Amino acid sequence: MDIREMRVELGDTQTEFAERYHIPFRTIQNWETGVRRPPEYIVRLLERQVKEDLVNRRTSVLPKYDPKKINLPRRENYIGSLSWLKAVRDCIGEDIVFALDQALMCQGSFGGRNNEYIVWVYGDEALDRFNGVAVLGRKVSPFCVLEKNGLRFTDLNRTISDALANESILDMQGITEAVSRYYFSNGESFEGLSVTPEYQEAFERLAQDARSYYDS
Repeated sequence: MDIREMRVELGDTQTEFAERYHIPFRTIQNWETGVRRPPEYIVRLLERQVKEDLVNRRTSVLPKYDPKKINLPRRENYIGSLSWLKAVRDCIGEDIVFALDQALMCQGSFGGRNNEYIVWVYGDEALDRFNGVAVLGRKVSPFCVLEKNGLRFTDLNRTISDALANESILDMQGITEAVSRYYFSNGESFEGLSVTPEYQEAFERLAQDARSYYDS
C-alpha cells in the first residue's frame, strides 16, 4: 500500500493520519501528492503499524466541535437510547455500524448517558462532516456485526476489543457495566468472551472490575 491507500483504509483524514503517527501534516500532503517520496523503510514501518491498527481499531483523538459541521440529534431530547440512535442513523444517512458505547446500547447492556456527545461508528470518510462522530475504521468484518431494531452494531467480543484498544481515551464505565452484566447473567462466568493475546492482560483487569462493579 502507498501512503494514501493506508490512510483511506483506516478512514482517516490527512490531519488524523498525521496525528495518529506523529508525522507533520505537510509531510503527509507531500507524500500523497508526489512532491516527495517517503523512505522505503518508513513505508514498511507504517504499513506494519496500519495493519495492526486495522485489526485493533485504534483511534488517536476524540473529535472536537466544529461550528461548520452538522450537529447530530441531542441525546437529551429522546426517551431511551434506541430512539436516539435511530435518529442519529437517520441524520447521518450512511451505512454505519455502531461501535463501543453505542454498540452496547444496541445490545441492551448499557443505558448510556443523557449528555452523550461522542458517537462511535465504523463508516466512510463522509462521516467527517458531522460533529461528534468518532470513526474507528472504514470496514469491520461482517462476522462481528449484529442487527437488531433496524440498527447495525458490533458484537460484544468486537466491542470489548475496540474498547481495550482505545482504553486511553475512552470512558470505560459502559464496557465495565456490560461485561459485568454478561458475567452475572452467564452463571458468573466469562465463557464465550475472547480477546486477542495482546489484550489478555488488560481483559483480566477489566474482568476483575466487572466482578466487583455492582458491589461498589
